[in-house]
Amino acid sequence: MEEQVIKPKKEILNYINVFRGLAILLIVAGHTMQIGNKGSLINGISFEVFAGGTALFIFISGFLFQHLSYKFEYKNYMSKKWKNVIIPYMITAIPGIILCFTLPVLYGNPFDGLNPFVQIGVFLTVGRVHNVPVWFIPMIVIFFILSRLLLYLESKNLLYKLLPILFLITIFIPRLDIEPEYVANLDYFHKYLEYVKYVLSGFVHFLSMYIFGMYLSKYKEKIDILYNKRLLLLCLMIITACCDVYINCKYSIVNGTVSKIFLTMLVLGYLKHYDEQIKSCEKLNNLLDVAAKYSFGLFFVHWYFVFAFNRLFNMPKVVAADGILQCLQALCMVSVRYLFVISCSFFVLFILKFILQKLNVKNTRMFTGV
Repeated sequence: MEEQVIKPKKEILNYINVFRGLAILLIVAGHTMQIGNKGSLINGISFEVFAGGTALFIFISGFLFQHLSYKFEYKNYMSKKWKNVIIPYMITAIPGIILCFTLPVLYGNPFDGLNPFVQIGVFLTVGRVHNVPVWFIPMIVIFFILSRLLLYLESKNLLYKLLPILFLITIFIPRLDIEPEYVANLDYFHKYLEYVKYVLSGFVHFLSMYIFGMYLSKYKEKIDILYNKRLLLLCLMIITACCDVYINCKYSIVNGTVSKIFLTMLVLGYLKHYDEQIKSCEKLNNLLDVAAKYSFGLFFVHWYFVFAFNRLFNMPKVVAADGILQCLQALCMVSVRYLFVISCSFFVLFILKFILQKLNVKNTRMFTGV
């Protein structure tokens, strides 16, 4: 009988863990910190600064996937994703589904009137309706399904040769945008198709970031080059951000991902270079470690608190602002909203995790993502 080869565990990368903590904080900011009238300069700037955290999250997902690929086994991999991503996604969908049924107009349910069981199927397969940020889950499932193909292409030295083309797609083909009012005049079937197209467009748009994450995970020594080129990356980030703001204001075309490509490289280079110093700052490192550990849970639940805050204080998703004084007031308002959403999300997740542990639940991630 052949001896089973036990592969050694790979070390936990602190700089990636910290990066994940920062990424989830940026994602929440993107959903809470928008100010300015639509089409205005301040709105374009706030969108560019605070939105786009999804690109960072997808990059990290690709990085960690490749980092752990040494023990990849498709059936086991899909089983873990089912337990730790899909099941908590469905459980944390319950409040959103209830809101879709009880407050269809206020919550923005374009499928109101459809058979309730069909509605639930629609919500879970496209994500965005019942819980705006979690359109990410149906999209990331596509990456899960294609995981074996991605590793096969990597083993044949083909995968990373696709990156230049994929980056061009990211740059020149923005994600589709969709809101309930955009599909109001369509029948239910075509409404659903629009939401499916939204998910698929996200996959195509962000494919470059996932594979780029895999690339830098395989060739970690190249991260040091990013730090050495930090001034160039900073300039490119600012230039692309300015271009995106201009195009947004002039033509109402929003990308937001291009500058995040350079932000990702810049932050990753800094985090790896100063990894030991960050570890020595125990309070900061521990705080970001908590944010990283709670990242999926925060992702699943934070939109409910955004909705609650907006209804409680009669506050729109994007706070109008015109003039310096109004912009400062709006910035204060959205900052309070951000802190409220982060605090409530952490508190609820902590309480739920505590209760589950008291009930001797071993895998609490299966329920809340934490």
